[in-house]
Amino acid sequence: MIDHATFIKSLGLVVIVTPALLVAVLGCAALLGRCLGEVLTSRLCQAGIVVGLLAAFTILVSMLACDTRYESIELGRWVALPHYHLALKLVFDRLSVPLVILTFVLCGTIAGFAGRYLHRESGYYRFFFLYSLFVLGMILTTLAGTIETLFTGWELVGLSSVLLVAYFQERPAPVRNGLWVWTVYRISDAALLLAAIVLHHQRGEGDFSRLLVGGPWPEGVALVTGAPGVAAGLLLIVAAAGKSALVPFSGWLPRAMEGPTPSSAIFYGALSVHLGAFLLLRVGPLIETSALLMAVILALGLATAVYAWLAGSVQSDIKTALCYASLVQVGLVTAEIGLGFRYLPLVHLLGNASLRTLQFVRAPTLLHDYHQLESALGEHLPQGRGAVSAPERVRAWLYRFALERGYLDAWLSDYVVQKFVRLFRSCDALERRWTDFVAGRPSRKSETLQANVGLMEDLP
Repeated sequence: MIDHATFIKSLGLVVIVTPALLVAVLGCAALLGRCLGEVLTSRLCQAGIVVGLLAAFTILVSMLACDTRYESIELGRWVALPHYHLALKLVFDRLSVPLVILTFVLCGTIAGFAGRYLHRESGYYRFFFLYSLFVLGMILTTLAGTIETLFTGWELVGLSSVLLVAYFQERPAPVRNGLWVWTVYRISDAALLLAAIVLHHQRGEGDFSRLLVGGPWPEGVALVTGAPGVAAGLLLIVAAAGKSALVPFSGWLPRAMEGPTPSSAIFYGALSVHLGAFLLLRVGPLIETSALLMAVILALGLATAVYAWLAGSVQSDIKTALCYASLVQVGLVTAEIGLGFRYLPLVHLLGNASLRTLQFVRAPTLLHDYHQLESALGEHLPQGRGAVSAPERVRAWLYRFALERGYLDAWLSDYVVQKFVRLFRSCDALERRWTDFVAGRPSRKSETLQANVGLMEDLP
């Protein structure tokens, strides 16, 4: 007779192994030069999603029936040194299980939609391979029981997202915007990695159950407090802000709309854009140890919601308008976390992700229906948005501010990117002077470095 814990762990392995097998099958077929056909590729993805969803749903029902709030799967310690441990671990609790089910449901919906939407597209197989990589990254991130496991899934999500932003690689704009998104993600990833280092320095490991003790989520008390706790918390906030496009990193979100509609729907309307909020929910007890951290999260959430509302009000294309509408809700979810709520932002996150996926998938047909209705009425339909009640000069400034998307890209380019470009140029000049001295004659400049600097200068 299999006990309940063993049953949950067996199903948990199915949940994580299914997307991993999907990535392995599609990846190996591509490496061998035997890419599968459209129908087989689509059916494999949908079958993998259905198997994972059934296993995750069975886990939910089993945990509810047995009143179990926490189960874990140890994947072994990969590094074990005195005062330092690196382990991979999966956890099933009230935060991870709903998000895993949401991931499978929405990814399955998008797999069915993309199979027809991308029919005869030259990058069809490439899309589904990156899509399966994204699914694996999302499952790893949401089930992560250690910060190392979370970072692994975090990186897979970021890599697949950026490559799909640059999906139409024959055009320069998607590639350039993909590079911009990748740059912001690098900042977010660096902050998460530094937070992991701080937590390891304090406790010797990154296991959430040992960093946040006292009960399963959302209960628990953080063992890292004081200045180290605040430092780790601020780094985690930066990581969440970069991943969820919170102010001042919001400029990358409309750039991500360069990708196909299916990836825009699942990544930036539903799942990927909510990962920052998920991270803050996972480390909630650590955030609650400091009023400063709570205030910063609340301010970031409210500022993002107001900014996204203003910017979204002047957008002329439906995908960008929808991404800003989603960002408004992400800002409000973040603000709810800053106010100390836990279940409310989780429910808000689940609802917003489902709604935005539906809206993105419906967008092309909605435009067609809108034009038909407009033709039938013989005039433009009312927009349904009133003007801001403010003096003319203030309204003109707000319109320009919204139209320029808050000048965030210009601000980052002038005060962050260009500073690094000048630093890199100084380092390059110093290196060339040193090589000139060693060689006793003028040395050739690094063509790779010059190409990289030129590419950075092309960034808007």
